[in-house]
Amino acid sequence: MTPAPLLTVRDLRVEYTTPAGVNPALRGVDLDIGRGEVLALVGESGSGKSTIAHALVRLLPGEASIVGGSIDFDDIDVMRLSQRALRRVRGARIGFVPQDPSHSLNPVVRIGEQIAEVVRRHLGLTPPDARRRAVEILDEVGIPEPGQRARQYPHELSGGLRQRVLIGIAWACNPDLVIADEPTSALDATVQRHVLDRMQALRESHGTSVLLVTHDLGVAADRADRIVVVNKGEIVERGTSTEVLTNPTHEYTRRLVAAAPGLRSRRLEPTGGTVRAVPETAEPFLRVRGLAKSYGSASAPIVAADGLEFEIARGTTFAIVGESGSGKSTTARMIARIVEPDAGTIIFDGADITRLRGTALRQLRRRLQVVYQNPFGSLDPRMTIGAIIDEPLRAFGMGSRADRASAVRALMADVRLDPALADRRPAQLSGGQRQRVAIARALALRPEMIILDEPVSALDVSVQEQVLQLLVDLQAEHDLTYLFISHDLGVIRQISDEIAVMRRGVILEQGSAGRVFAEPQHDYTRDLLSAIPGGGVSAG
Repeated sequence: MTPAPLLTVRDLRVEYTTPAGVNPALRGVDLDIGRGEVLALVGESGSGKSTIAHALVRLLPGEASIVGGSIDFDDIDVMRLSQRALRRVRGARIGFVPQDPSHSLNPVVRIGEQIAEVVRRHLGLTPPDARRRAVEILDEVGIPEPGQRARQYPHELSGGLRQRVLIGIAWACNPDLVIADEPTSALDATVQRHVLDRMQALRESHGTSVLLVTHDLGVAADRADRIVVVNKGEIVERGTSTEVLTNPTHEYTRRLVAAAPGLRSRRLEPTGGTVRAVPETAEPFLRVRGLAKSYGSASAPIVAADGLEFEIARGTTFAIVGESGSGKSTTARMIARIVEPDAGTIIFDGADITRLRGTALRQLRRRLQVVYQNPFGSLDPRMTIGAIIDEPLRAFGMGSRADRASAVRALMADVRLDPALADRRPAQLSGGQRQRVAIARALALRPEMIILDEPVSALDVSVQEQVLQLLVDLQAEHDLTYLFISHDLGVIRQISDEIAVMRRGVILEQGSAGRVFAEPQHDYTRDLLSAIPGGGVSAG
């Protein structure tokens, strides 16, 4: 006889009330989670997956309400629980790992005290016992020197360590179910793997059921027993991980599988099927020699770049990959002449640009542009999209107002944006649309080289693929040279000709993309490759 599920959800419906009216967020969701099972809830931003996670423990925001359906947790009717009874269930029997530790941990309370509060409240431990248990929990989630870390504040811990603290809080009372809402989406691939490994170890040692909410099918493939795919508030597909990934039946699932970097092995080619040939040039378009940069004091320097040397051929994509803190973004900013190097030379199209100033540096901006990681932060929220794209044209006095308006329309067409969006502001666009605006702005002066600093890391996988394909097409159309910065080798594999692997300010390995992926020479490179989510799964 099959045991009853730990959690049963039937016909769950949620609506959001906004000034514009009522919007349905969930449209009759059915869900079961078995005891000891890991179920992955997969979908893009806005699909409704986080709404499901929060509805299960009735933690929806004020403008949302459950308008129908049932939620049964181990024979408890969650919908009928009073707030007092619900608080006893949350934390004690259902743990919750939120997405962003920087917003979920109290910045003015020490880490140990935040964990101790949970076990005092739900397990009735005395303050000294709770403090001791907090240190034990930090040790269980793999945080080094747990006694010292317990006395620290959240800002003194890295993103990966803060996420482990949240995992420790979720498991503190040995719950039957843990809901993890995008628990690793903001982390580097290797840190993500370590955090997920720790969750898996806790799940196995405690027999906990896990609802893993993620936009990343690669993560779901690696970690889940079953996958449920959510789109527009409805479940469109469900099955074992193998079934969903190797034989997806719904068009939406097939798009997610095709877009997941860890599940694909091919390099993107220009639209139309033409295989792009890597240009052969006598002289490198960009040459870096002995580039160095340190921060901090002379007695205790923090080395961001240490004697870097590489070359980039015209019309190719050179990728620098490494974890947060490796120095890759500092390297990009030195080449863009935003940050002054301490030593070394940067040769751009045969000219030394290392110490350019004034008019010469301004003219370099016409040939070398930058696209940043977060378009919402780099686009002026007060300006319209048309004005943002037009700004570099106005700054360089290029053409009349009518000429520039025509150029803006052409640039929006280049990046596949509807010209009707020109009168909107950044807040009215999606993340993928904002990134296209940033690319259009970078293209406005018709540069020969673009530095792309983590340009897709904040995007859903299908939007990520659309932007990467756009970059490949633009490179073919305009003979662009790219310096592409990323922490994600799955993304790097789709777009790069040459790769440099960077750690702690040093390039450990570099070579053709094919060689680095097929025959990695350094242990760190092999570690990065093994951390690509879904890397061991063959998608259908």
